[in-house]
Amino acid sequence: MSNATSASKLPTAQQILEPSPMSLLRKRAFGHAGLIIGGSVLLIIFIMAIFAPLLAPHDPYDFDLTKKFIDPIWSAKGTWEHPLGTDGQGRDYLSRIIYGARLSLLIGFAAMFISGIIGTALGVAAGYFGGRVDMVITFIITTRLAMPVILVALAVVALVGSSMWIVIWVLGLLIWDRFAVVMRATTQQVRNMDYVAAAQALGCSTTRIILTEIMPNIVNALIVVATLEVAHAVLLEAALSFLGLGVQPPTPSWGLMISEGKGMMFFKAWVIAIPGAALFAMVLCINLMGDGIRDVTAPENRN
Repeated sequence: MSNATSASKLPTAQQILEPSPMSLLRKRAFGHAGLIIGGSVLLIIFIMAIFAPLLAPHDPYDFDLTKKFIDPIWSAKGTWEHPLGTDGQGRDYLSRIIYGARLSLLIGFAAMFISGIIGTALGVAAGYFGGRVDMVITFIITTRLAMPVILVALAVVALVGSSMWIVIWVLGLLIWDRFAVVMRATTQQVRNMDYVAAAQALGCSTTRIILTEIMPNIVNALIVVATLEVAHAVLLEAALSFLGLGVQPPTPSWGLMISEGKGMMFFKAWVIAIPGAALFAMVLCINLMGDGIRDVTAPENRN
């Protein structure tokens, strides 16, 4: 009897040969080119931002008017002392690019976090409860969508003042609509599933159902929207800084660097090409990573 019981507990040949869900997930992740490229470059940018004081060859705020507009190293007049050249005030461009990555990531993720909390709460409430709650929240979303983000941000920053934290809060309070729309739609799909009905039949509270049944099954869409909103916030911060109403000088910001160099774009094109390329690379890699996460964790790819 004991031998039969022990034999029944042994794994079958199919269970031994069948890969685990985590191994399948790793295989899909390492086989997704967009996720690998985007994640690798974004990891480099993260490391560059975190260790900016150690990696930057100069203080990004130090200026020397005798060294203004030194060409990058690939130019005949370039020097290794300033590999990416200097700006109109003689500040090292490489150091400002490195510190600018720190600023862009901080603003992007902080604004995404604020907008994600607002949008997810509204979207889940509208999708789960429906009825009048859905009607009121849909009206709020429609009202928000009717307001152009960049114009409202410009007006608010012009009235309140401009600083890094004001930019973060303004963007965070303005870009939550995509979270709300996507979370509302996905919650409406999930709330009709059998496991939600079973939890309701067992008498589980609304809070427990949302946290344990709804949220785990919409986290895939939430991650994708979050990555898109980080890139969106980075671009909006660069636009505000370019227009002079974002991060103020001498703070190193890629949008501000493009704005400061626009007067020399026909003579020293690299002064806007370098920060523009850095901004393009960051936004592209964030989007590639978001698309990769969506593809890898999509429900249809879990089997």
